[in-house]
Amino acid sequence: MKRSVAGAVLLASLASVLVATPAHADAVRDQEYWLAEYGIEAAWNTTKGAGVTIAVIDTGVDGTVTELVGAVTGGTDFSGLGAPDGQTPVGDDNPAHGTLVASLAAGRGTGTGTGVIGAAPEANILAISIGFTGGPVSSDEQIAQAVRYAVDQGADVINLSLTRETLDWPVSWDSAFLYAMDNDVVVVAAAGNRGSGTTSVGAPATMPGVLTVAGVDVNGVASFNASTQGITIGVSAPSEDLVGVAPGGSHVLWNGTSGATPIVAGIVALVRAAHPELDAANVINRIVTTAHDTGDPGPDAIYGYGLIDADDAVNAQVPLVDSNPMGSLAEWITVYRRAESTPVPLPTTDSTPEPVVVAEPENAGIASPLGTILPTVSMLRNVGIPLAVYAIFLTILAGWGVAAWRRFRSMRQTE
Repeated sequence: MKRSVAGAVLLASLASVLVATPAHADAVRDQEYWLAEYGIEAAWNTTKGAGVTIAVIDTGVDGTVTELVGAVTGGTDFSGLGAPDGQTPVGDDNPAHGTLVASLAAGRGTGTGTGVIGAAPEANILAISIGFTGGPVSSDEQIAQAVRYAVDQGADVINLSLTRETLDWPVSWDSAFLYAMDNDVVVVAAAGNRGSGTTSVGAPATMPGVLTVAGVDVNGVASFNASTQGITIGVSAPSEDLVGVAPGGSHVLWNGTSGATPIVAGIVALVRAAHPELDAANVINRIVTTAHDTGDPGPDAIYGYGLIDADDAVNAQVPLVDSNPMGSLAEWITVYRRAESTPVPLPTTDSTPEPVVVAEPENAGIASPLGTILPTVSMLRNVGIPLAVYAIFLTILAGWGVAAWRRFRSMRQTE
């Protein structure tokens, strides 16, 4: 994927490989090894995500493909190139990207046991198309607008399978993402891939409060090319040998955290459907707390809290928390943006320092019924000390004068 000229945002996936749609579509469903191995099918015994909306901010979602018919319930375009409903794929590099992402989040399949089915097959998709190759509005600003739009349209989850490849993010994202978090929306973002040139996690995956997804291979081992590392990783999910549906209905085999992210977004939708009483912080907490720890003990920069487990995330007993385990964007803004926006003025040679007024201590003097009869600290400092110095000097001078006079009289008597 080419770097966006205006916003430096990349799609978090590797080059996709087309595979022919088999005569018997069960082969497509069988390719989705993660459904059974990561507890997704087991979680479906409780919920399939009905009533939850996942916003896919990407290249647009083709809602006419069989797997997504009825799944896309709204959307818009911020690129200026797509359709008003966000369902026309945009971009020159990988316009199929958004449809692939949506199919892994909430694909309906093509029949009983056939076609691509998402992690939350009864959830709704909000299709929001943005451009990644420049234009009158930068991709950074498009993303900020898209996040706000998703919140206003009632999204419960926002999927961002993209990265800036930088640790930092534009100021416009502060208010946009904080708007999502303040309105109880779970934001899920891709860690990025070494195979695409992302050597460490970049924004939005570096933003506090965002659930960042790293990738593993078919054996549950951290993927070298189809993932990257960083201290903000929340959980890990499959990112290799993923099958999705592209615009027009063809099935595609692809790699990257772009695919791992919607799998997790779908699991978030399952949790939200099963536990509508939980706020975003507790939804995220269920995801990370029930993940299977791997690698170093505790959260680490490779796997985060570990490998996702949809069944446990939905059904396990998990204590409530008061804060988002992925951090607080509001606190970050308060600390860091305030420091950036409040420069400390440096003194100049032309300026005259303002006088410093220091209040006297309350016990500076001792009061009596007749008023303050003893000197205050200020009086001693400003008057008493100089007078004492003068008195000592005059005493010495007087003593020298007396001695000189006595010596003079003694000499005259001798004569």
